[in-house]
Amino acid sequence: MLAEVSALLAPLAAAIGYSTYKARQFEHAYPNIGELTDVGGYRMNAVHIKRPENADLPALVFIHGASGNLLDQVVAFRAALEGRAEMLFVDRPGHGYSERGGPENAIPSGQADAIARLMEKRGIEKAIIVGHSFGGAIAAAFGLRHPDKTAGLLFLAPATHPWPGGIDWYYHVATTPVVGWLFTHAIVVPLGLRRLERGTLNVFRPNPRPADYIEKTGPSLVLRPSAFHNNAADFKRLLAYVQEQSLLYSQITAPTVIITGDRDEIVWEHLHSRGLARDILGSELITVRGVGHKPDYLATDVAVAAMEKISGKPRDLQAIARKAEERLAAASRDRTVATAPSLAPAAPRVFSDAQNTLQHLELHNYPAKNRMSFDRPDADQAGRR
Repeated sequence: MLAEVSALLAPLAAAIGYSTYKARQFEHAYPNIGELTDVGGYRMNAVHIKRPENADLPALVFIHGASGNLLDQVVAFRAALEGRAEMLFVDRPGHGYSERGGPENAIPSGQADAIARLMEKRGIEKAIIVGHSFGGAIAAAFGLRHPDKTAGLLFLAPATHPWPGGIDWYYHVATTPVVGWLFTHAIVVPLGLRRLERGTLNVFRPNPRPADYIEKTGPSLVLRPSAFHNNAADFKRLLAYVQEQSLLYSQITAPTVIITGDRDEIVWEHLHSRGLARDILGSELITVRGVGHKPDYLATDVAVAAMEKISGKPRDLQAIARKAEERLAAASRDRTVATAPSLAPAAPRVFSDAQNTLQHLELHNYPAKNRMSFDRPDADQAGRR
């Protein structure tokens, strides 16, 4: 009997040891570039770019999506906005290098409150809140709960409204007592590493993923046991949360712009982005044709123009979006099968040795029906109208 038990436990112990070793490797490849700040019993991590002398924009706060960390938005926006604004790139509670805090941080309203406290600690009175994907739900919560700190809201491919169906199986497993601990400590790393390439390609499709996206954005950090558990807990509570909170979006009064692609296969734009445009009076919806779930990378110029418009500068966002479409179409024509675009040279090259990483384990087994890893099965199933 002892021999049989040992035979069962040995592979499990080996898997846990391997995952622990790989988690340390992930942190070595992507060490923290931010600063930890106590926000009331736990610490939030952020990269804070102080207000430059000649700033022409209000402070900007960037909130990353599910399974991510602050590097995703740092790489997308820092170089484009350097010298123009104070910027705060946040690791959401329990993600990246931020500590989780209490149970209230398993829902967007708690995370919005944590970011508001972090702003206070960093001396930021008011800011344009920029939320991508899952970060959109937090940006909406911020606008509702902290209007005095909200100079405007910019939603990028946001997840903000109820969707039909549920979520992927691994989120349920990861949050199950005992079994969830074993899953996150023994299975997630090897499973996640196998999904790396397909997962990151799916996030960008139908657009090409920048060749060095994995290398620069630290996606493997979500595979660490605590981070994966927190990510799963966020997902499990999101549907019930937005079912209730989306009814309140009409109370948002801050200047608002929503930017989405019409080819988003991760978050259904007809439910979320159009829903926000319907619910928030005076908001402007910008749909960039041919773009998927990453307008922050594919239409960075449109997003920056939206920040300018929110701050009071005259900008024709629809015209700017059309120019972005022309640029993307020209790039698509010029691209060869053997090449993929790189991130802009001006964007900071933060780290290397990132082949063993994964972004967005919200990332997907295509096709799927009515399941929230934000999959869109196809145009008909998505009810696109």
